[in-house]
Amino acid sequence: MSSLAPNGQLASKRIIVTGGAQGIGESVVRAFAAEGAIVTSMDLNDSLGARVAAEASKTGPGKVSYLPVDISSKESVTEAFNQAAEDMGGLDAMFNVAGYQRHAAPDDPPQDILERITKVNIWGTIYTNATAFAIMKQGGKGGAIVNFGSEAGLTAEHHNSLYGMSKGAVHTWTRSVAREWGPFNVRVNAVLPYVATPMYDAFRDALSPDELERHKLLLKEQFPLGGNLGDPTKDLAPVLVFLASDASHWMTGQLFPVDGGYVAVR
Repeated sequence: MSSLAPNGQLASKRIIVTGGAQGIGESVVRAFAAEGAIVTSMDLNDSLGARVAAEASKTGPGKVSYLPVDISSKESVTEAFNQAAEDMGGLDAMFNVAGYQRHAAPDDPPQDILERITKVNIWGTIYTNATAFAIMKQGGKGGAIVNFGSEAGLTAEHHNSLYGMSKGAVHTWTRSVAREWGPFNVRVNAVLPYVATPMYDAFRDALSPDELERHKLLLKEQFPLGGNLGDPTKDLAPVLVFLASDASHWMTGQLFPVDGGYVAVR
């Protein structure tokens, strides 16, 4: 759950979360359940996804179910989202946390990495957003769509141009469809998080003692708040709860860095 005491502000909200099996997505699923939401978590990792859903439901007070989805496939998204909406009795919010990142030199990017980044991060955003919008439009009450961008889509990073390109596309898409879908009371925003994930933990664990010390010094320079990457549960989840709640009803088309000031000092 988030660092703020849950107060039921998402009670009975029907929410889809992609990438809900681990990392940021897992934190989101658990935080939403703690706030009373009805959540369908989706992922490609069925064993982890089902376990997280069961644990979050047991903790409650919200309820979480799990469905497999491949967001790079339009057919998979359509089937999973329609099933979730039927099971939950509608859809109030959709958080597209799922994504793909690999570093590659821009002058000769491996074709498999280029295609995977494009399909998951760009096409996946389009498929999940468009399908969620169609369900919300049909429901007649609107809703909230939250995408996941990145500071890599705002700044230049060494060997991260493919990922940055894909997240820059997510940023532009978010702003554009917010304008298109606003008349239907569907708001679309994006968060740009910089928090620790299992992938980052593995990277950190692989560093030598000297490399780790240099890395810690670099983090202190890069992150004005705390001098370190954020915690997905304590630092990010409360922001996402807010964006899923009615308190954010007058906000759309925005990019929200949740990064301890990282972007501000770049």
